[in-house]
Amino acid sequence: MRLKSRTLSLLINFLLGAFWAFALLGALTALLRNLHGGVLYAIASMIVWLLPGLLGVVVMEYLLAGFERNEEIRRQTRILEKIARKLESASRE
Repeated sequence: MRLKSRTLSLLINFLLGAFWAFALLGALTALLRNLHGGVLYAIASMIVWLLPGLLGVVVMEYLLAGFERNEEIRRQTRILEKIARKLESASRE
């Protein structure tokens, strides 16, 4: 991730890691705690704990892609404005 804002970059990376940890540790804990009730019950409880964490990961990745797309559009706009100024000054001459 290459965001210009260091604080925003740090926050998004932290939340992304927290969601991954929540998903993996929650799923593993649910699997091991409910294994005595049967394999199907343990796998179902693991999926229930896995889904919110993975949803958080998807949301954070979506936000990250949006921020990166916004920065890229701004960069391209600056380049196009420079080109337009050069063309305008060349047409005056």
